[in-house]
Amino acid sequence: MGDSRLPAAFLQPGTSSFSEFLSVQAPDLLPGRQAIPQGYAGDLAPHGTTIVSATFPGGVIMAGDRRATMGNIIAQRDIQKVFPADEFSAVGIAGTAGLAVEMVRLFQTELEHYEKIEGSTLSMDGKANRLSALIRNNLGMAMQGLAVVPLFAGFDHNTEGGRIFSYDVTGGRYEETAFHSVGSGSLFARGSLKKLYRDDFTAEQTVQAVVEALYDAADDDSATGGPDVTRRIFPVVQVMTTDGGYRMPDAEVAAIADRVIAGRMGRPDGPAASLDGGASA
Repeated sequence: MGDSRLPAAFLQPGTSSFSEFLSVQAPDLLPGRQAIPQGYAGDLAPHGTTIVSATFPGGVIMAGDRRATMGNIIAQRDIQKVFPADEFSAVGIAGTAGLAVEMVRLFQTELEHYEKIEGSTLSMDGKANRLSALIRNNLGMAMQGLAVVPLFAGFDHNTEGGRIFSYDVTGGRYEETAFHSVGSGSLFARGSLKKLYRDDFTAEQTVQAVVEALYDAADDDSATGGPDVTRRIFPVVQVMTTDGGYRMPDAEVAAIADRVIAGRMGRPDGPAASLDGGASA
């Protein structure tokens, strides 16, 4: 029989960062270390947009549309762009879909590895910093058009509230207030939320505001997919509170999306914000 023992490197005490361990033992497995031809490669792979996140009293919502594009072609209609990072946080992907999914998996493993090594979970700031380092390692790919720009959000038990972090392609990390969006339709989604969002919304009201924002993004951005009532494809919505995170059931999201669509039949441009600070249909 051959030697079935693990290599010595796997048995030595070391860093609590899985990505640092991987960079030493198998650097070719890191998303940013893959070899690609020189030149711009942005149109050679599917891209995902748009991700929206918003806080509410006691938690935070993250949602993403389901369309992936490759140039002027719809590459996929039901891609998942919002993933749980751990029990209390989620990450949404915008940019090159394949690399982004690999980065999400590495980030999930990074957080799980830290918890197993240290016996405790990372703080929200620690998680945000770890994701920043992974994005920075992908800078070479980003310069060739294969950028990954995620949105990160979660419930912070230290502040007892939801927090949102955005990034740039260099790994720069920025904490956002109340709501934020990334992706090609982000400008339109944020403009929508500026009119609709209120900080006293319930979780369900916040989800409806986020779905309205994704609808507005799809209305003006061809790369963003709106609710597909024929195929019954609706946004992926992740809810995070002090009790943990969960993906909202598709049936509940569909019911909210159907209400949004019904409202647009009478007012195509969507609900209007009233002058008293509230929102009216």
